[in-house]
Amino acid sequence: MNPAIDLSRVTLRTARLTLRPWRETDLEDFYAYASVDGVGQMAGWTPHRSRDESRRILGRFIENKKTFALEYQGKVIGSVGVEAYSEAQFPELDDLKGRSLGYVLSKDYWGQGLMPEAVKAVLDYLFTAAGLDFILIGHFDWNRQSARVAEKCGLHYYKTVPYETSCGTVERSEVSILYRSEMSGGHGAAG
Repeated sequence: MNPAIDLSRVTLRTARLTLRPWRETDLEDFYAYASVDGVGQMAGWTPHRSRDESRRILGRFIENKKTFALEYQGKVIGSVGVEAYSEAQFPELDDLKGRSLGYVLSKDYWGQGLMPEAVKAVLDYLFTAAGLDFILIGHFDWNRQSARVAEKCGLHYYKTVPYETSCGTVERSEVSILYRSEMSGGHGAAG
């Protein structure tokens, strides 16, 4: 089941990143990476065409209270969202509390290990502070970068499901899972 999540007062720190709630003042940083071709498509959305589009989505991030801004050296370079998973696609998990993670990173920062660092911090928070039993991460079968993030964070393949993108396409999503009981020592991300 998808329990309620409210990240509006949660800040996490890693060696290089601050994960925090989004602010209206993050608009320029958000638009800077969300408007770049090749970034959103990895997660099933088209590049933002205007600051107004980014402003609307930023407003949803703030209102929904379930998405972290990734701040690196004083600049927001991406996000990690704690999303509801499709309970209809995973009825076998009905007796457990879980969520799905979605993440996006500015193209300028790919390949530096920042997203695994961020995801591990979110996993630790969700298992220890929020008391979740499992976390899912889905990625398109062709998106090897997102697959590597999940692997580096200790998740393992669970099953493939269809995923309808905001672009109107249906992609094959390979879903990985990590149970709280699989965390090294009961806390801290594996890997």
